[in-house]
Amino acid sequence: MTGQDPRTDEELLAAHAAGEPDAFGVLFRRHRDRLWAVALRTTNDREDAADALQEAMLSAHRAAARFRGEAAVTTWLHRIVVNACVDRLRRRQAHLTVPLPGQAGADDDDRHAPSRNEPAAPSTDHDTAMVVRAALAELPYDQRAALVLVDLQGYSVAEVAQLMGVAEGTIKSRCSRGRSRLAVMLGHLRNLSDSPDVGGTRPQDVTPGGGL
Repeated sequence: MTGQDPRTDEELLAAHAAGEPDAFGVLFRRHRDRLWAVALRTTNDREDAADALQEAMLSAHRAAARFRGEAAVTTWLHRIVVNACVDRLRRRQAHLTVPLPGQAGADDDDRHAPSRNEPAAPSTDHDTAMVVRAALAELPYDQRAALVLVDLQGYSVAEVAQLMGVAEGTIKSRCSRGRSRLAVMLGHLRNLSDSPDVGGTRPQDVTPGGGL
């Protein structure tokens, strides 16, 4: 069986639950890149992202028989990945003597935190993307996860609320607070140019969207 299997996600998950040995692998390969992107941008750490994704897929593998079709399979998979990432971030926080990046009192020497020294104004779009990613990593994990899903992955607020198991208003609030913090952290980008069309980005326009 290959990644070109014509069956729908729902059919593959049902086949897996019925005991077909290769069905879940086909399903995972179909969505692997997007699930990995969510895990990596939520944790901001390749090792944590890999571990969270592995944990999530093991959970999905075991829970397939309980899938009731109340949401799309891809939404169900994303929910499990996001939950695994948030759980990992919470466990990491619980074992730290300092807060996570983006929270008051965070230690600049924490290996997971980007430098808090204001970076030099980037000269290319690639550098700007790296600066925005670093700023995104400093947000509290609830704001970061909401922004990753809404602004980077293109989910609606309603879908993200369902993914994270909270009210829509909570997601809107997390996104608003996260964007406001990003605008402050990325204020130095206004020095790139007096015009938003030269060098490219005004602080008020900067969100994690646009493929950054």
